[in-house]
Amino acid sequence: MDAVSHTLINLSTFVLAVYVGYHVVWNVTPALHTPLMAVTNAVSAIVIVGAMLAAALTETILGRSFGVLAVALAAVNVFGGFLVTRRMLEMFKKKTPAKKEGR
Repeated sequence: MDAVSHTLINLSTFVLAVYVGYHVVWNVTPALHTPLMAVTNAVSAIVIVGAMLAAALTETILGRSFGVLAVALAAVNVFGGFLVTRRMLEMFKKKTPAKKEGR
């Protein structure tokens, strides 16, 4: 019998990751938002590959269902991240003045 259960270790790791992630994201300056989103998209792409492998290697229907759900949610995160990054980059472009039509 283990001194500490694996579930308790996993739960405490998850809580610590949420706490650190919250403080890291809320203290990011706006100038670093776009590079942070690019890194987040890369991590989510790795999650997609891992979820596909997990779904393919699982033998139960519940495991495959969760694998497909993980792939779908990570894909939404990647595409949403690209849309947000594109929108942020458009905010930094110089605006061209509208041409006046004279008669």
